[in-house]
Amino acid sequence: MAGSKPLTKSEIFDLRWQRARRDLIGPFTRLYAGRIDPEDLLERTRSLSLRHWNDRSADLRRLDLERDLNPDWFLGQDMVGYVFYIDKFAGRLDQLPSRIDYLADLGVTYAHMMPCLKPRPGASDGGYAVMDYREINPDLGTMADFQKANLALRASGISTCIDMVLNHTAKEHEWAVKARAGDPFYQDFYRMFDDDTLPKRYEETLIEIFPDQAPGNFTYYDDMEKWVWTTFNEYQWDLNWENPEVFLAILDVILFLANKGVQAFRLDAVAFMWKRMGTGCQNLPEVHDILQALTQATRVAAPAVIHKAEAIVGPRDLVPYLGTGTHAGRESQLAYHNNLMVQFWSSLASRDTRLMTHVLQTHFPEQFRRACFAPYIRCHDDIGWAITDDDAQAVPPMSGFGHRTFLADFYNGSFPGSFARGADFQSNPETGDRRTNGSFASLAGLEAALERDDAAEIDLATRRILMGHALIASFGGIPLLYMGDELGLTNDHSFRDDPALADDGRWMQRPAMDWQRASEVAETDQPHGRIWRGVRHIMAVRKATPQLASDNGTRIVDSGNPAVFTYLRLGDDRTVTCVCNFSEHPQRVALDLPEGAIDLLTRKPAPMQGAHVLVEPYGALWLRA
Repeated sequence: MAGSKPLTKSEIFDLRWQRARRDLIGPFTRLYAGRIDPEDLLERTRSLSLRHWNDRSADLRRLDLERDLNPDWFLGQDMVGYVFYIDKFAGRLDQLPSRIDYLADLGVTYAHMMPCLKPRPGASDGGYAVMDYREINPDLGTMADFQKANLALRASGISTCIDMVLNHTAKEHEWAVKARAGDPFYQDFYRMFDDDTLPKRYEETLIEIFPDQAPGNFTYYDDMEKWVWTTFNEYQWDLNWENPEVFLAILDVILFLANKGVQAFRLDAVAFMWKRMGTGCQNLPEVHDILQALTQATRVAAPAVIHKAEAIVGPRDLVPYLGTGTHAGRESQLAYHNNLMVQFWSSLASRDTRLMTHVLQTHFPEQFRRACFAPYIRCHDDIGWAITDDDAQAVPPMSGFGHRTFLADFYNGSFPGSFARGADFQSNPETGDRRTNGSFASLAGLEAALERDDAAEIDLATRRILMGHALIASFGGIPLLYMGDELGLTNDHSFRDDPALADDGRWMQRPAMDWQRASEVAETDQPHGRIWRGVRHIMAVRKATPQLASDNGTRIVDSGNPAVFTYLRLGDDRTVTCVCNFSEHPQRVALDLPEGAIDLLTRKPAPMQGAHVLVEPYGALWLRA
C-alpha cells in the first residue's frame, strides 16, 4: 500500500518466528511432551532467539535478508568447499586473512575450519572433546581473532563453517564439572547410571567406535559412584538429548557463534544423539526431529546459517539426514556423501564400477528439497568400508565381508599389485572389519610412484587424483577439497614422533600445508603443479556450468562397461553426461549424446571411436550439447 512503512526489526523477527513455529511444534511434541509443555518450550525458544537476534550485527542481518530472499544460495554451481586445520594451514587465526587469496584463486566459496573451539587439555580426539563452546582454542587465537577472520573471509565471498559437537562434551566442560560435583540439574544433561545394570543391557546391541583405544561405551567414576555413557572416549561424555534443557543450551551456543560470523555448522556425531534399549543407538527417528528443530530454530535468529549433518553411515540411513517424509526441506541442508567416497575407492581398487552404480542408483534419490550432499574423496578421518552384504550380493560373486577385506588389504598396500600406501585403523578382531587411513595422494598411488621415481606411475596417480576431483565437482552438492589434496600431499608420518598424536593413525592424512609447493603451482610440471592447475580448472568449469547446480538432479545410468561410471546432471535446459574411467586402460562406451556434443573440460568435440565415446585412462568427461 502506498505510504506503508518498511518492516521494523521486531516485525521481521515475528514473521520469521511464525514461519519456524510451524516446523518446531511437531518435533517438540514428539521429543519432549513427556517432560515439558511444548508451548512452554516454544516460548523459551522464541525468547532465546529474540535475544540473539537483537545482538546480531547489521552486516549479518543484511546477509540474513539476502539469504532469506535466496534460500537456495548454497545449491549454486559456484559453491566450492575447502577443509583445513587452522594451525596447519595458516598458523594462527590472525594469520588466516593473509591466506585468503590462495583460497579465492582456487575458487573456494565455503571454508570449513576444523575444530577450533576450546578443547580439553591433552588428548582431545582431534579437538572434538570441547571444553568450552564459547571460547577459541588458545593455541589458535582469541574470539576477536576468529571474528576478524570471519569478516575477512566474508568480504572475499567465502562462508565460514566450523564444527559443533552435538553428541558429547569434554568431561571438563562446565556442565560436566557441575554434574560431577553432584548438581542434579546438570547430571540430567548427561547419561548417568547408579549401577551397571542398564549399561550392560545397552552394551548387548552397541558397537565399539574405537575398540583399540576406548573399548566399551560406558565409564565408571569412583568419585561419583556412577556410570557415564562415553561412546567415543572416556573423556567425552554423551549428552542426554531427552532433556529439553540440552536442546536450549546447544541452540544458545549455535546462535552465539552465528553472531560471531559462522555461516555453517558441521554438526558432529549426530547419528548417536538418541538412545534406545535394544538398538544400536544410531540413526534413530528422534535424531531427525532434533535436527529439524535445530535447523528451523536457527533460521529465526540467523537465517544466513546452514547446518551440515556429519553422519558417516550406510546408504539406507544416510538419505534421511537431508530430510525425507515430514522432514523434507526442513532438516539439515547438507550431509557428507560418504557412500560416494567409499564407492570411489572401491571402484578404483577393483577397476569395476558395478557396485558403485548399484549402490548409488538403488539407495539415493535424484535430488532433495532445499538440501544437497557434500561430496568428497578424503577428509581428516578414516575410511570405514560401509559396504553391506546385501549390496555386495547384487554384484556376484562378490560378498560383503570379502570385498571389505579386499579393500582394507588393497589400501594398506598388502594386496598384490596395490598402488596404495595407507594403513589399517581400529581393526576389530571379532568382526574382522578394518578401517583405513591415508591421504588422497598416497591412497591413489602417488607416494609409491614418487618413491620409485616411475614417470608412468606418477602420471597414472595424477590422473586418478584429477578424476576424483572431477567426480565430486560434477556429481551434485558442494564439493569439498581437503587441504593439500590440490597439491597431491602424501602421508605425513611425523605424527609418530609426537607423544600426543602417536596413538591416533588418522594424523597420517593431516599433513601441514606445503606453502613452498603452493608457490610453484603456476609453473612447475611436477605432480603438484599438474594437480593444482587441474583442480582449479575443474572448479572453474563447474562454476560456468549451470546444469551442475545442486538443485538439478543426478541420475545414475549403467553404461554397460563395468570400468566406466556414468551419470546425468539433469538441467532444465540441457543434460550433462558425466563419465569416469576407473581403469588404467582406455575404455569405449556407448552413450546417447546430442549431435555436436562437446567435452566441457577440454572444450573439444566428444572423443568418438566409431559409434562409441573413448575415455582415456582414469579420464573424466563432461559431455553437453
